[in-house]
Amino acid sequence: MLSIPRFPAFDMHPLLIALLAGLGFIVAYHTYGRWLGGKIFKLSANAICPSRALADGNDYVETPKGVLFGHHFASIAGTGPIVGPAIAITWGWLPAMLWVLFGSVFIGAVHDFGALVVSLRNNGQTVGDIAGRVLNRRVRLLFLCILFLALTIVLAIFGLVIASVFKMYPSAIVPCMIQIPIAVAIGTWLNQHGRSLKLPSILALAVMYLTVIYGDVGVLHSLNTAMAEWSPITWVLLLLGYSYVASVLPVWTLLQPRDYINSLQLISVLGLLVLGLIAASLFGGAPVAGGTESVAFALAAPAINPNPVGAPAMFPFLFITIACGAISGFHCLVSSGTSSKQLKSEPDARFIGYGAMLTEGFLATLVILACGAGVGLGVAGAGAGGATLVGHEAWMHHYGVWTSGLGPALGAFVGGSANFLKALGLPGGVAIALMGVFVASFAGTTLDTACRLQRYIVQELANTMAPKTSGVDVLGWLRGKHGATIFAVGTALLLAAVPPVGQEWSMANAGKGGLILWPIFGATNQLLGGLSFLVVTFYLWRRSVPIWFLVVPTILLLILPAWAMTLQAFVGEQSWLAQGNWLLVGIATITMILEAWMVVEAIQLFPRVKGVVEANAVQPARA
Repeated sequence: MLSIPRFPAFDMHPLLIALLAGLGFIVAYHTYGRWLGGKIFKLSANAICPSRALADGNDYVETPKGVLFGHHFASIAGTGPIVGPAIAITWGWLPAMLWVLFGSVFIGAVHDFGALVVSLRNNGQTVGDIAGRVLNRRVRLLFLCILFLALTIVLAIFGLVIASVFKMYPSAIVPCMIQIPIAVAIGTWLNQHGRSLKLPSILALAVMYLTVIYGDVGVLHSLNTAMAEWSPITWVLLLLGYSYVASVLPVWTLLQPRDYINSLQLISVLGLLVLGLIAASLFGGAPVAGGTESVAFALAAPAINPNPVGAPAMFPFLFITIACGAISGFHCLVSSGTSSKQLKSEPDARFIGYGAMLTEGFLATLVILACGAGVGLGVAGAGAGGATLVGHEAWMHHYGVWTSGLGPALGAFVGGSANFLKALGLPGGVAIALMGVFVASFAGTTLDTACRLQRYIVQELANTMAPKTSGVDVLGWLRGKHGATIFAVGTALLLAAVPPVGQEWSMANAGKGGLILWPIFGATNQLLGGLSFLVVTFYLWRRSVPIWFLVVPTILLLILPAWAMTLQAFVGEQSWLAQGNWLLVGIATITMILEAWMVVEAIQLFPRVKGVVEANAVQPARA
């Protein structure tokens, strides 16, 4: 077996890492986050938010802080903070942990917070729309095109992601389905009665946990097993249909309450993982099959593994492999696309924008510990003769050879985190089911939120390309929510229906078409973060607000994704160019040209606009 050098000086105890990370996030929220909210963004309780000024009962809806936090956190998290860290730990737990800690505090949370505030002060518009004013109209169109491409990939791929999770963990299917009627009931309760959510929240959480425990017994087991065998295209059709409904209904009906109840379950699972981590630290892991002694708990992953077999270079690929959990451009769409339309009070922006990202950073921390230490508590049937592997050998079972696939990453996380739960005394089947629901629920909230966001982008593109003042309103049907949503769902479905490159069309391959563009998503997503930082930077610069804290994040997120995309597209025998994948080569080339164009536009404009507020600037209302 391949030997990986150990660095004893870095072999910290997993519990100590979790405690230090959690403490660091709390301190960052109450110091750096407070400074940003008070000194930079100058949040004011007297400001009238778009949710009130433009209230329409559909998209612009005043929402309690706790409910909105649930929606925002569930939407930004998705499977990103799980899959990314679970893959990146191949390079060692220390680089992954450092990027998560420093990235989330100084880059990711600042990015989400900034996008939310700028959108709040521009009537809840997306950062792409705002770019047209703070930079120029050409940049706005380029930005919107990149957003459309990124969201099309998300919509096309996440149906496959959820189908894959359900196939791996069928016991998660019924519990995830039951979340929908629970969400509708919660949304109706809140909208019609306006009463306290404490009792309904407790009841909803109790029902969801009961479905995890009893949702795979008797006839439900047969139902789960049957649905797990559905083809990917069947799941894609079903899930995109659900996303259409969630997108066009008033946000309080389904999207918002589903994210809220999911966040209750997800945050409570985080609590259980922390308790499991403590139990494993104090008492060891649950005995392996056939044994009676507890398994010693320690980091099984190396601190640094600079040259994993088959892996790309740590720099720059670590920084696009871990996106959610450190910094993700997709978050600017949630902040400026849905959350800014629901925020009730400006001061809540710190809790939603900065706080939710730090919570996601802590989730990524637990993922790293689950994959770096939890898997060491036992991988059943992985050794010679079906024996259970423990310690470093268990980690090597998952990470001996590089893979960027979804299945191995999810398998390492679910197995490692289930070992934490088993240390608490939970039965193995319940622990696996709970973590399967955890992953599938995150993916579902990303899918329905992405569909609503894509609807906004399509509407903005229609307004840009064919304004209403033109003689014939050719794109008028795309301005409405139904037309825009049908277009969003339809383009994603067309992409998903195409089989992956080199594979013939069949029911088994249909639904996997999102894999065609998925390799380029990581770099595109991080590039989107850099462009979002540009918008926030120019917004503050035009108002003579200090921007020094944005300089390094902006430069990093413009250089690192372009560097990674260049390597993927043009360098080496495994590059897209060498493989003859002209589609990805073409998209990468166009994307980098667009980025260079936008950066040149920004550099030329920057020295001329300090203190010059953009034309047609929105003037936020004050109470």
